[in-house]
Amino acid sequence: MPATLKIALITPALHDANNGNWQTAQRWAAMLNTAHHVDVAISWDTLPAPLGAYDALIALHARRSAASVATFAAHCPKKPLIVVLTGTDLYRDIATDIAAQASLHHASTLVVLQEQGLCDLPTNMHHKAVTVFQSAPRTPHTPNEGQRLEICVVGHLRAEKSPQTVFAVVERLATLNGSIRITHIGQALDERFGTLAQQTQNAHPQHYRWLGGLSHADSVAHIARSDVMLHPSVMEGGALAIIEAIQSGTPVIASRVAGHIGLLGLDYLGLFEWGDAAGCAALLLRFANEPAFKSQLLAQCAMRSALFDPDAERHALLKLLNLLTI
Repeated sequence: MPATLKIALITPALHDANNGNWQTAQRWAAMLNTAHHVDVAISWDTLPAPLGAYDALIALHARRSAASVATFAAHCPKKPLIVVLTGTDLYRDIATDIAAQASLHHASTLVVLQEQGLCDLPTNMHHKAVTVFQSAPRTPHTPNEGQRLEICVVGHLRAEKSPQTVFAVVERLATLNGSIRITHIGQALDERFGTLAQQTQNAHPQHYRWLGGLSHADSVAHIARSDVMLHPSVMEGGALAIIEAIQSGTPVIASRVAGHIGLLGLDYLGLFEWGDAAGCAALLLRFANEPAFKSQLLAQCAMRSALFDPDAERHALLKLLNLLTI
């Protein structure tokens, strides 16, 4: 293999989607381009060069990139083929979807994005799986000088992100604590959730505001000036928003699902059972009223920060490619 590799990076979402898969693709391309040449495309047939010209393929999402994975495996069977399990594929598709299952078999390496990811892979796939934590630069936290607790939620409004939990929490907090506000960032990818978000904002303007989709930079800025992040998803591969919160000194309250535990740790104190709006609201009230609890969450998040350092992620990616191409 040449010292400088030509790599195809397939992502099911490009810039306009402004979602986790695109952020991963953009960041990895920048990191790998320091030593190799990376072409990013949404499918194998939109790459700028013929498939055979590439020394390796990295595909994000086992189901949504399945056609590119299968085509590369057929045309370049001896070349490294890395399939990255980014979320819904790991926690839903590989159990039922034939194309996603085929991607696991075609891959020479499987990448999971947090330390619990291996648990949901078939045992006969464990031998080719590695963990690569995503990263974010450390961002100075902007102290909230106001009188109310500012909570941010970052994620497009779709079923996997459980926005209905956010709306139910707002209803509870509105009657229990007048000095708490939730700011919700994300496009309404499901129209019904957009309607519910607007209704919640109309009913409780002092406690909830929905900003819609923002740029990545603006989202990170909101995270950095919030007191706490709420992340109530039903499934996650390795939520970048949580990593960005940790790296900006903003602690997290999250649902107790594998993808969150794999980022925050088995003993993290800020976890509630998925869908339990009462339990979530109780944790947020505890955070607002108990300085010791807030300090505990801050300390636990700070202890995880080194895992999400950009240099560590870049080193892991380059090491993986080096091992595969020796």
